[in-house]
Amino acid sequence: MRRAWMSRLNWIAAGLALSLLGAWFIAQRGLEAQRAAFETDARIVHRLLSQQVVQHDAVLATLALLEPERAEALPRLSAIYPRLLSVIARAPDEAWLQPALAHAEAASRTSGRGAMADGDLGAGRYTLVLGAAGGGAYALVIALDGLVPEADWPMDRARSPVRVALRWNGQSHTLQAGQPLTQGWRFDFDKVVAAESQPFHAVATRWVGWGELPWLGMGAWALAVLAGLAALAHALRLREARQRAEALLRLGQLGRLNAMGEFAAGLAHELNQPLTAVLASTQAAQRLLADEPPALDTAREAMGRAGAQARRAAEVLARLRRGLEPPAGAAEQRALDLGACVREALHLLQPEIDRRGVAVRWLVSDPAVVRADPIAIDQIVHNLIANALQAMDRQAGGPRELRLAVRREGGQAVLDVADTGPGLPPEVLSRLFEPFFSTREGGLGLGLTLSESLAQAQGGRLGAGAAPGGGALFSLHLPLDTGTPP
Repeated sequence: MRRAWMSRLNWIAAGLALSLLGAWFIAQRGLEAQRAAFETDARIVHRLLSQQVVQHDAVLATLALLEPERAEALPRLSAIYPRLLSVIARAPDEAWLQPALAHAEAASRTSGRGAMADGDLGAGRYTLVLGAAGGGAYALVIALDGLVPEADWPMDRARSPVRVALRWNGQSHTLQAGQPLTQGWRFDFDKVVAAESQPFHAVATRWVGWGELPWLGMGAWALAVLAGLAALAHALRLREARQRAEALLRLGQLGRLNAMGEFAAGLAHELNQPLTAVLASTQAAQRLLADEPPALDTAREAMGRAGAQARRAAEVLARLRRGLEPPAGAAEQRALDLGACVREALHLLQPEIDRRGVAVRWLVSDPAVVRADPIAIDQIVHNLIANALQAMDRQAGGPRELRLAVRREGGQAVLDVADTGPGLPPEVLSRLFEPFFSTREGGLGLGLTLSESLAQAQGGRLGAGAAPGGGALFSLHLPLDTGTPP
């Protein structure tokens, strides 16, 4: 039962690990796609802003070159470029009313390009000044909100989650509000526009919240993982059940073959005594008839044939027994972990254990390696555990518990198999290992006899007694492996 629960927990842990790993990968791919879209929009905004601010330099350069009349040309510029709030011209004989414009003009003449006089980004405007060759100068008052026409803006200003702003000299002006998130995943873009006269930083920020993750894809992956693991677990259970059935079939076949051998041996034993008596009687009759008249020769001949047939029958039965018994030393013996043999038997009998509702207590105090025939040990252990389960079928009530222990005792390994069944009465215990004796209805009575014979063939022994607390206790004693071949 515990093994089954551990197997389920392992499958659950594997499913969770694969689901989380796949979900993380899908989430990362989704975030990468969001970042790519964000950077594409941010670069488009930067390019558009750069194009527009460069136009301001071109307008000022044209004014400085042509020096048009203020009354005609200057108002028309505002009509062409709505973002130009006003165009200011200073004649060579005039002075700027604002000192900031005078400082900007001086900077402009030094650098040879336009210079920002002041900027009120909070109010959404700034002034750009360029000195003319004739001693005059021109200034543009520019609105930040109208830098890029709405038709050219790459995003929906009302719905887009991207925040776009212009920053200069510690000031900032928001061109697109975006989503005011402060948690999740943040993407940033910061690049100076392509105009040295207007060194604005085009800044974009994007927050990706938990709700924007590709939950549908992650959920589909989790379902696929669960379906795949369920199919794999089912296939493994089918394979395990098939392997268990094949192993039980092999054990059953071996058991039947061994039982047949024991049956033939028992039959030979049972028939040998009467046949020996027949042989002895006929031989005595031959001796008695030797003094009779010659008329009794026929009787002596008949008794001789009877004796010959009795000897032949005894020889046939003996030959049958010799043919069914395994030759001494024919079995392959090797080092075996007795605990591993017990675990394998429990694995094969697990369906029967679960069906009967039997709890298994398993104790291995010391590693125990024996040298024996693996087939024989598997047969013994399987018989002992199967007998314990069958004995608990006759249990009137209470918990059903199978107690197993492997320990070392002197130079031997000991396997204890205890159950909570009705136990073994003294009259049963004395005949327990006799051939054809069974307390179970329909039982052949050869399982324990066979197990005892196999144990003795491995240099060990099989004993039985009462278990502490009630039930039966069987103890298998086998010599420990000394590291030398048999």
